[in-house]
Parts: sequence; structure tokens; C-alpha cells
Amino acid sequence: MSLKRFNTGLAVLVVLAGLGFGLNFLVNPQTAAAGFGIDPWPQAEAGGYFVVKGVRDIAYGLTALVLLLLKHRHALGWVVLADAIIPIGDCIAVVANGGTVAYALGVHGSAAVLVLIAAASLLWETRKR
Repeated sequence: MSLKRFNTGLAVLVVLAGLGFGLNFLVNPQTAAAGFGIDPWPQAEAGGYFVVKGVRDIAYGLTALVLLLLKHRHALGWVVLADAIIPIGDCIAVVANGGTVAYALGVHGSAAVLVLIAAASLLWETRKR
């Protein structure tokens, strides 16, 4: 398998994850929140943060999708690298708000590693020869 094909698969995975997580928070917020790692989640008016999280993840996924479809692979690598702050921030938020380190690293830390690998691989693929 070529590096380009492998990277395309990683990029598609990153796009689908962003869109999937975002849509889940918009359509099924309580269930999605239960899997995030912070307990208890906001209730009543504070539950509006579910929309914020959902829209954030969808925007991330759409940004990556646009760059992928336009075949701007180098820019995609940089955007994916910059967006690695999202799962890193989520990991820190879980630990700082009563979640376990194991859960934070298992869910959000592993997502951050995947995103960083995808970014590094895309940037490696598109480096100047």
C-alpha cells in the first residue's frame, strides 16, 4: 500500500470521526456526553454546551473534508496538526473535571495520537524533495 493511499485512509478516518462525534452530540447529546468522560454533565440551560461541542467537531471534520476533496494534502496536514489540540484539550478537560486519567488517555489521548500520526504522515508525504 502506498503512503498516499494510507494517508488518504487516515484523513477519511479523521473526517468521519469529526463528523460522527459532532452529529452525535447534536442528535443524541446525553448519550454522547456519557461517553466523553466527565460526570455529571451540565443540565438544563448549561446543556447548550452539547451544541457547542457538536458544532466544533463538525466544523473540524468539514474543514479536513474540504482540503481532502480539493487535494490540498499539505495544507490538510497542517490543519490536522493544528486541530490535534481538540483531543488534547478534551483529554485535559476530562482529567481536570473529575474523570479518570486512564479514561482520558484511553479515549482522548488515543484520538490525539491518531490525529498527530495522520498529520505527521501527511506532512511527510508532501515534504519537498
